[in-house]
Amino acid sequence: MPSALPDPMRDPAFVLRVADLPNRRDTRFDVRPLPETAQALKDELDLEGLRKVSLTGKIEPVGARNFRLRARLGATVVQPCVVTLDPVSTRVEADIERLYSANFAVPEGAEIEMPEDDTLEPLPEEIDLIALLAEALSLHLPAYPRKDGAEPAETVFAAPGVTPMRDEDARPFAGLAALKGKLGKDS
Repeated sequence: MPSALPDPMRDPAFVLRVADLPNRRDTRFDVRPLPETAQALKDELDLEGLRKVSLTGKIEPVGARNFRLRARLGATVVQPCVVTLDPVSTRVEADIERLYSANFAVPEGAEIEMPEDDTLEPLPEEIDLIALLAEALSLHLPAYPRKDGAEPAETVFAAPGVTPMRDEDARPFAGLAALKGKLGKDS
């Protein structure tokens, strides 16, 4: 049975119908999600904290039927450190650009190659600015957040009775430098 509750990630105030966009002037927007939307976004991205989230920009007409979206994403995120699991706060700032083209058609179920212009997308019926914000934020999150001064511990694995390989063993040129130093001393 489908849920009767609205999707907290879909805020109708930030869904723009393309048919309603003016084709002779820019449409400006300033997205600042409601607390329940920000909480849903935080949960979706598995963040410990999310503050000061915004997406500001404009959608400008390009030609007769295309639109270009240019925006600035800003958010303060809190993620666990990959070394210590302590909270790490990071400010994410990124420029976002999309070119929505009426001529970009993808046949149903067809596989296509990624276009060289990665901002190019098919012209949708609606532009969901919260969905765009969520996508952009997920792409710009630090992959391996690390607390200042946190260094990964060396972990050593080996089967019983086998001498484990250490990080130094994986650096063959370091061994050559030591050998060169020895040979230099012998002469």
